[in-house]
This record gives sequence, C-alpha cells and structure tokens, in this order.
Amino acid sequence: MLRCLITGGAGFIGSHLAEELIAQGEQVTVIDDLSSGCLQNLAVVGDHPRFRFVQGSILDRNVIAELLAEADEVYHLAAVVGVGQVAQSAIQTIKTNLHGTLVLLEELARVAPGRQVRLLLPSSSEVYGNNPRPQWEEDDCLVFGPTTSRRWSYGLAKALDEVLALAYWREKGLPVVTVRLFNVSGPRQTGQQGMVLPRLVEAALGGGPLIVHDDGRQVRCFVHVADVVPAMIALMRNRRAIGGVFNIGSDEPVTILELAQRVAAMVDPGLKIEFRQFAAEYGSNFEDCRRRVPDLGRLRQTIGFAPRHKLQDIIRDVIAWHRGQSSAQR
Repeated sequence: MLRCLITGGAGFIGSHLAEELIAQGEQVTVIDDLSSGCLQNLAVVGDHPRFRFVQGSILDRNVIAELLAEADEVYHLAAVVGVGQVAQSAIQTIKTNLHGTLVLLEELARVAPGRQVRLLLPSSSEVYGNNPRPQWEEDDCLVFGPTTSRRWSYGLAKALDEVLALAYWREKGLPVVTVRLFNVSGPRQTGQQGMVLPRLVEAALGGGPLIVHDDGRQVRCFVHVADVVPAMIALMRNRRAIGGVFNIGSDEPVTILELAQRVAAMVDPGLKIEFRQFAAEYGSNFEDCRRRVPDLGRLRQTIGFAPRHKLQDIIRDVIAWHRGQSSAQR
C-alpha cells in the first residue's frame, strides 16, 4: 500500500484522483485550502479509513514537511486555475503556483532525501503560449506574449514550475514527472474559473444564451478526467517517465463554436448562441490562443495511452452532472 499525498485534492481533478487511488488500495491524504475546491467533491471517499483530509495551504512549510515525511508519492495539484481568476489576480497566480511548487520541492529535498518520494507535477498546455505549430510536441518552443498582458502569468508560472522541478531532478535526484494537461473536463468541473465547457453547459441548462468569444473558431481538444487520472498514475509509476515531460489530452479537435452547438443540441436545439469579444470580459489586452492541439506520441509510447471517452461522452457527462447538481439544490 502506497501513501499518496495530493495537494489541491478537493478540486475537480484532485478529487477524481483521490477516488481512483483509494480504489487501487492506496492510502490517500489530501491537503487543500478550499479556496476553489470543496469538501463535497470528496464525499465519495470522505469517510474511507484510508483517506485523510487536511485543510491547509501549500505555502505552509511546516504542514507540508509533516505530510511529506509520511508520503511515498506526491501529486501536486494545488494551483490557481482558470482564465478568469488568472486575468484578475496575477499576483496570487504567481505566488501560489510558483512559490507553492518551490516550497514543495525544497521540503521534499530536505525531508525525504534518499527515500525516492516521487512527485508528479501537473503543468498546462498554457506553457506553449502562442506557438504557431498546428500540433504541439513536448520539446517545442514556448512562445509567450508581452508581460503587459496578464493573460500569460499562469503559463509563465507553470513553465517556471517545470524548470524548477526538472532542476531538482537533475541536481538533487528527486524523481519528478511533469504532465501538461490539455482542456480536462468532466463531472465536478464548474464554470466558476472560466472553464469553457461547464460554462456552456451551465448557460444551456439556464435557458441560454451560450456565450462564444470572438469568432468561435478557436480550436481545442477536450479530454475526460476519467482518462487523465489513470494516465497520471501510470506515469508516476513508470521509471521511464522520470525526468520527462508529457502531454495529456485527446486527439479530437473541435472549434469552440462547434462545441457550443453540440452542447445546445444535447440540451435544447432552440438555444441561442451569442458572440462576445474577450475584451468585454477579460480586459482590452487579453490574448487568446487560436489553436491548442497536443501531440500524444510520447504518451502513447510510454504508457500506451488511448482516450476511452469521445467528446460526445464528455459533454453528456458534464450535462448529467450539472443537472444532478440542480436537482439536489431544489
């Protein structure tokens, strides 16, 4: 039985990860400050004898050191996420995402030398910035916009996270695996942080209109959280993955306009779709990426990854979860 620590484990991805690790027979500790996650996400595992929840911050060095002393694996999911939050609070984004990772790495090096406590660092497709290539490979250049645009603070912080983690692998021997996540979605994801699919679903279930920014021709690839979690665990436990960087996503590109149309078709084909400029919501200097498609070759070669869920499955599951939430609140 492995002792697994999940930072930010009360969030969308972290809660699904906690469930899967418990199902595999592991012991799981979650630390979360509940700034964006919630205990309801952990309802399935909350009373399990092999589960423990600690309310606290990744920035609290003493608490982190205590938890790391009892861990065999660390999944570092604590982060400020979502376009809306990032655009409004660049300082908090950088402080939590970058400093939190530094605290974790420093304490791992101090508390667990020689124990080979493995760390999985979830990064983001945001690190590629505005790279013009039609499909992004892990060794491609990272192309960011100007520092005057707050939009890049998240991607820059995540890129520095990766640099730090890989430096600790090379210089301190800490076994680290980095994953770049591409538009993960599924049950428990809400639109509060600006995630596009749940926002469209929430708008549709509320009677519309569904808001699409700019011309809606931005291309994304959505992947189900139920495909992402097993991939993260498999990479964590694969020796060939240590010191590596891996894209995790799907190979089913879709425009945001088409996504909105598919959501509407599954809820109410009569719903209206409205177009809105990014500036109206995120400020005049907001920049968006036109195309974000991962190359999954390295992931397939390492763990044989193949997403089981199609986009239609993801949309259906997100709609079903939000409908269930609405019914529970009545």
